[in-house]
Amino acid sequence: MNCKITLAKTAGFCFGVNRAVELVYKLLDEGKKVCTLGPIIHNPQLVAELESRGVVIAENVSQVPDGYTLVIRSHGVAQAVLDDISDKNVEYSNATCPFVSKIHRIVAKNTDKDIPVFIAGDENHAEVIGIKGYAKGPVFFFKNQEQLEKITQEHPEFADIPVCVVAQTTFNSQIWEKCIFFLKKVYTNAKIFGTICDATTERQNEALSLAKQNDLMVVIGGRHSSNTVKLFDICSAITKTVLIENASELDEADVLSARSIGVTAGASTPAVIIKEVLNTMSEIIEKEGAQAVEAAENNENIMEAAEVAEKSFDDMTFEEALEASLNSMNHNQKVKGLVIAVGPTEVQVDIGRKYTGIVPADELSNDHTKRPEELVKVGDEIDLIVMKTNDQEGIITLSKRRFDAAAGFNKIADAKETQEILEGTVTAVVKGGVTMVSNGVRVFVPASQATTSRSTELETLVGNTYPFRVIDIRRGRSVVGSIRSVLREQKKAAEEAIWSKIAVGETYEGTVKSLTSYGAFVDIGGVDGMIHITELAWTRIKHPSEVVNVGDVVSVYVKDVDTEKRKISLGYKKTEDNPWEILKTKFAAGDVADVKIVSLTTYGAFANLIDGIDGLIHISQIADRRIEKPQDVLKVGDVVKAKITEIDFDAKRVSLSIRALIEPEVKEEEVAPVVEDNAVMYSTEDAPADAE
Repeated sequence: MNCKITLAKTAGFCFGVNRAVELVYKLLDEGKKVCTLGPIIHNPQLVAELESRGVVIAENVSQVPDGYTLVIRSHGVAQAVLDDISDKNVEYSNATCPFVSKIHRIVAKNTDKDIPVFIAGDENHAEVIGIKGYAKGPVFFFKNQEQLEKITQEHPEFADIPVCVVAQTTFNSQIWEKCIFFLKKVYTNAKIFGTICDATTERQNEALSLAKQNDLMVVIGGRHSSNTVKLFDICSAITKTVLIENASELDEADVLSARSIGVTAGASTPAVIIKEVLNTMSEIIEKEGAQAVEAAENNENIMEAAEVAEKSFDDMTFEEALEASLNSMNHNQKVKGLVIAVGPTEVQVDIGRKYTGIVPADELSNDHTKRPEELVKVGDEIDLIVMKTNDQEGIITLSKRRFDAAAGFNKIADAKETQEILEGTVTAVVKGGVTMVSNGVRVFVPASQATTSRSTELETLVGNTYPFRVIDIRRGRSVVGSIRSVLREQKKAAEEAIWSKIAVGETYEGTVKSLTSYGAFVDIGGVDGMIHITELAWTRIKHPSEVVNVGDVVSVYVKDVDTEKRKISLGYKKTEDNPWEILKTKFAAGDVADVKIVSLTTYGAFANLIDGIDGLIHISQIADRRIEKPQDVLKVGDVVKAKITEIDFDAKRVSLSIRALIEPEVKEEEVAPVVEDNAVMYSTEDAPADAE
């Protein structure tokens, strides 16, 4: 019987689980007593092994025995639990998965008492309980689109607020996509964060692909493991699938009835259990007279092991091939790795073998200013060199930095001969100059060769990328470079290019290089031009710094060019910002406006109409009566209504009048009582002096 067995590359410990388990073993090896807050992983065999070594499981902080170090598992805990640990002065180590910690920060930042959080996942799962503990407002849970629809129907008021939506790291990615598609139509203001772990998504996608290709899927892992159960659900929807915790649960009938078998395992499944299951399947098949186990195309570890052993694969049992694969890693061997997790101190890679591939952060690059997430991302394929193999723990330590350096040195050496210009990133200031990294190789640049100006501080170069030329290779691999020579050549070439085509009216994007009391000097691509202070703003300014600062990128146009003296005059202020152009669209003669008194003279008052334009209120137009001086009626800072009586755009003058808005007073006639006497009417004005 021939049976094709395909082992998923993503099977087994994920980055977060591996990190948590390693932490427990490390503490035990240091002689410490260890207590975990809940089972460290959802794998009864490994948990039982740890218990045999004295590891205690506590359900809450109060149960932690005196003298024990508490380990917080990869699922994480609520902030309240951390506070409780602190209050009780319990010694602890936090193994929360970095991807889970990220969700904690998201929820804490994006919720308040009025903004709820929607969590896709199992509300009784430890990870979800921990996430809930960072919410500041109401929390809602959903496992599928139907449950999500019910929440939105019951809470239509959430449509107008930025609801925070996250997912458990092991949530089914296909269900998540359907839920988010629906949610975006109902809650247009929702803030949705993709928090499913990339390793989980990759594991689920590979499981789905294997399920479509095989008669039987074997899912290995704890029945209480969320990601293992999800793998079972995904596979069982496609083909016959069995979920087992260890090899003893394999059913011979299931194995023998299948012509092709796909194998995957949850993130909490140790490599030793996966190996045991594969060996058991091999034995079952061999009992039936199988001559060999055909490895799947993606099961490269077995094929490579066979080549190393110079032994025909057809002559090897599955167990022999697996053993060969676990012992084929040599020091300094070059391998390719697929990044499956990126953490703050290390990167986990899949190198096609059942080892856990670890690249320490300081072995990623010679540029130690960069964090791992800036150098690689999940899904990247990278070249590596084997540094150390730990067969007992099943871990290979690898280096990308050393591979890059070895590969890059040949290019550096060739560049010295050809004078090719390379690029490198300055990583540090050292005695006598700076160091930079190019093609994975460390390059020393003397201070005299680092900048074009002696006034430039070397610290300002760190973190920036510059072109350079290799000027020497000392003591075999010590590389010396020059940034200055390349920058000077580039500057000269840029200057000639500018002078060959510059013309009045052309516009440029430039960088402000320096300021003086009379203007700003701007680099327009290798040549400096000057913006006179009067060209910086339409209003009067005392210093250029009121408008621009050194380092600002500005848009300028050429006002004048003197090719003999090599001087360029630049303009900065724009026509659309001209206050007189703005005035044309905003006011006309006859309009009334609120104006602010800005100065007083013997002949009148000046009032600000709009930014940049002051109008004159002549002394005769301040009041409806004669006044000796404007100060009799007005003071600086007063805001008054005035009528625009004239706008002279050519002379740039505006005349204003307050008097024009004062209605003339209607004087009542002083009329005396009228006395009737023989039909003759008199007013008091005409009455005799002795009239009563």
